[in-house]
Amino acid sequence: MMRVVRAVTDLILPMAVIAYLFVGEVRAQEMLPKAPPVPEDNPTTPEKVLLGKTLFFDPRLSFDGTVSCNSCHNVMGSGDDGRAASVGIRGQVGSRGAPTVWNAAFLTVQFWDGRAKTLEEQAKGPLVNPIEMGMPDHQSVINRLKKISGYRELFEKAFGKKDPITIDNVAKAIAAYERTLIVPSRFDRWMAGEKNILSKKEQEGFEVMKTVGCFSCHMGPNFAGPQLPLGTGFFQKFPVYPSDYDKKYDLLSDLGRYEVTKDPNDKNRWRVPTLRNVALTAPYFHNGKVKTLDEAVRVMGKSQLNVDLTKDQVEKIVAFLKTLNGEFPKQEMPRLPVGDGGSSVVE
Repeated sequence: MMRVVRAVTDLILPMAVIAYLFVGEVRAQEMLPKAPPVPEDNPTTPEKVLLGKTLFFDPRLSFDGTVSCNSCHNVMGSGDDGRAASVGIRGQVGSRGAPTVWNAAFLTVQFWDGRAKTLEEQAKGPLVNPIEMGMPDHQSVINRLKKISGYRELFEKAFGKKDPITIDNVAKAIAAYERTLIVPSRFDRWMAGEKNILSKKEQEGFEVMKTVGCFSCHMGPNFAGPQLPLGTGFFQKFPVYPSDYDKKYDLLSDLGRYEVTKDPNDKNRWRVPTLRNVALTAPYFHNGKVKTLDEAVRVMGKSQLNVDLTKDQVEKIVAFLKTLNGEFPKQEMPRLPVGDGGSSVVE
C-alpha cells in the first residue's frame, strides 16, 4: 500500500481524483461500459457514424491523397499502425507512435500529451499537421470535400441541408464513428462473474499488479485512469524513478505535456495510456523504443514503482495483460463518395 501512496504523491491531481484512488481496490478495476460518454452537442446517429466512417477511411483528406485516419489507426487490426513513429504524407516520420483508436472514446483527453480535450478536437489536429495529413488549413479540407459531390448527401443526412459541410461537422462525424469502436475483453466477463474464464496464472498476474501498485495509475474501465469528465486529463510523470532505462530507451528527450503547457511541472508527464489490447499494440511508450511487452513491464516496474520485477512476476503480469485483448468487431470498408470528374486532390 505504501508503494501505491508513493506513486500517487508523484502525480499532480485534483482532489476528486485522489478521493477516487482510495475508495477501494474493487472500484479501481472496472468493467468496460457498453457505451462511452457522448458530448451533449454531438449525439450519435447512424447517419453521422456512416459519414464519420467514410471520412475516417478517405485519404483525400490529406494533401497528396495518400494518408487517411485509418493509415495510422488501422481499425482492420489493433487500431494503431505498429510503428515506433507514424508516417505521414511524403513519407515523413513523426516523433511519436499512434495510440490505438479502439476504446479511445473512454479516454478523457486525447494524444499522448493530452492536448485535445475530446475526440472532436483530436480529429481536427492531424488534418493540418504538416508531417501527418498536411492540409494547409481546415478551410482547404472543406473546399476539397465540397468538390466531391457524393459527400453532400452524406453530410445533409447527418447534419441537415443548411451549410452541412464544415470542419466542426467533419470532426463530429469522425468522433461519432470512433465512439463505436468499443471492444471489451475476457477480463470484463471475469468481472461479470465468469470466474473460470481466466486461468490461475492470469489471476495471479492480476494480484501481482495490485500488490506492486500498477493500478495506482492504470485504473478505471479503460485501465487508463479514473473516468473523469471529458477534457480532464489524468497525467503521470514518466519516468518517475531514474534508471538505466532512461538512456537505453531515450525516455527523457521528449518532454511530453510540457510542450503543450510550458509548465516546468509538466516535463516528462504524459496521459496515462490504456492497458486494453496492450499485448496487440507493440512497440511501446510514446517513442516506440521498447519492442516487447515483457520488457515494457520491466521498464514500468523500475521507472514508475522502483521495483525490479522478477521473471515470474513479469510472466504473470503479461499473462494478465493478455486477458485485456478484445475480439475486434468486423469493420466493413465504406464506399468512398465520388465527384463529377477531375481530381479533387489537385490543389
